Amino acid sequence: MRVSESGLRRAVLEIDAALVDAGWDQPARLYALVDTGRLLQQEPALADSLGLAGAGGYTAVEQEALGEESLEEVLVGIEWPPEVDGCAAAVERLVLPPSAEATLPADAAALRSYAAEHPERHEVRIVAAMLRDGRAHCALRVRGHDAPAELLEGPELVPGLVRLIADTLDVGLSGE
Repeated sequence: MRVSESGLRRAVLEIDAALVDAGWDQPARLYALVDTGRLLQQEPALADSLGLAGAGGYTAVEQEALGEESLEEVLVGIEWPPEVDGCAAAVERLVLPPSAEATLPADAAALRSYAAEHPERHEVRIVAAMLRDGRAHCALRVRGHDAPAELLEGPELVPGLVRLIADTLDVGLSGE
């Protein structure tokens, strides 16, 4: 997987900033990433309404709400049209310390309850994105740490989610 370019990184950071403004306890969200220059050529009226004049990079177009399906279930069934240059997904999850692995319940309902009640859990928001050419970028934010400097980011922070996104774009990741 190659290091992400600044346009992709900017799109991920813009999505994260919008989610910070929206607050926590949000549903998972899915975005089509479209080359901003091409979008403005096809839809010049958008430039003024979205403040995109002269902007480069990628524009994140939020998709319809996911409904009752999990983000993972939705991603398995999606294929993007050729006009879409990439995909981004945002989701909140509970993260447990490695020491909790030995006592994880096998049952899904019991696991959710265990994670929600674990005293060392952390709530995180993940934004993961990938372009059709294989470039990826992720951002991870821990609840209560909403300052820009407290954001963790990089191309390989959440490899499982990146792999699911790659499959929606028919991108083969190296090493697979």
